[in-house]
Amino acid sequence: MRSVVPFLDLRAQYATVKAEIEQAVLNVLTSGAYILGPEVAAFEREFAAYCGAAEGIAVNSGTSALHAALIAAGIGAGDEVLTTPFTFVATASAICSAGARPVFVDIDPESFTMDPARLEQALTPRTRAIVPVHLYGQPADMDPIMAFARKHGLLVIEDACQAHGARYNGQPVGSIGDLACFSFYPGKNLGACGEGGIVVTSDPQRARTARMVRDWGQEKKYEHVIMGYNYRMDGIQGAILRVKLRYLEQWTEARRSHAQRYDALLDQIGVRRPREMSYSRHVYHVYAIRTAERAAVQAALKDAGVETGIHYPTPVHLQPAYAFLGYGAGDFPHAEAAGREVLSLPMFPELSQEQQDRVVGAVASLGEAVSCNVRAF
Repeated sequence: MRSVVPFLDLRAQYATVKAEIEQAVLNVLTSGAYILGPEVAAFEREFAAYCGAAEGIAVNSGTSALHAALIAAGIGAGDEVLTTPFTFVATASAICSAGARPVFVDIDPESFTMDPARLEQALTPRTRAIVPVHLYGQPADMDPIMAFARKHGLLVIEDACQAHGARYNGQPVGSIGDLACFSFYPGKNLGACGEGGIVVTSDPQRARTARMVRDWGQEKKYEHVIMGYNYRMDGIQGAILRVKLRYLEQWTEARRSHAQRYDALLDQIGVRRPREMSYSRHVYHVYAIRTAERAAVQAALKDAGVETGIHYPTPVHLQPAYAFLGYGAGDFPHAEAAGREVLSLPMFPELSQEQQDRVVGAVASLGEAVSCNVRAF
């Protein structure tokens, strides 16, 4: 029986660092420091330095990081926050959880990140912040976004949950905006063995607030300065992430190498490849092609033993939970077109050449089989 090419293979990565991970976990179990503790504190310092930021505040998920960052930025009831509808729903959910209202800005069809040219038309007197999303591992176009924010007195919170190690004009994502948020969900480029997230910033006051937010609003035990939550990171996850962080650049280069090989192979069969923007170091959390015949292509790839994913089929403004925002079909045509057509191919550091060849061979066989015009971005 022919093996399946997995969309993601977490066990393959675990096998490469098994001994170090298990020793790190045993050390935490022996220490008894199960919530926060020295391993989490060390990871905060190391990851913040990796991002070029002064401080890191480790939390229990990327969503918690976004929520804590928004609160630390002073975002609350009556405020509006500009963001993109083509993202995982957590971006908008965190804005709503902070009491604010997400206001969507369509994507640039070349990069599929927020189009800075559309910010002006979304601006209102209630706008307080911008949350650009570094989608699929590619940074948003930050220079014009930052210029617009400074012109209008807005804060910028980078949603970098898919972009660990990405760079914009040579600058690490996470060090460009006022605050930035990362997720360590297991499938991310830097993934925990469970849930995790972090806020990074070089603003000491906002870092102080974010730390209180994650720990019931307290700076000292039983002294609750602000309203807070239980967003603390487990000591075991901090220890695991410290191990994995040492390998992140190696894994990133493997992803980029796989992407370049995909590019060359797909070019040979007439499939347009994902575009790495001139300002970008893309880290390929996702490698996605586009096709108007997505269901047929996905089914054919499944029949060929190739697993795929869809990120994301329905933009946030068309999700039932966000109908109250008042948007409708046609409001963000580029995001909606992407949602109908994106299809993610297998991408993980341990992907083999043989597996890639099988993926590309399966895609190549689809042209006549499903009469599809496959194109990548």
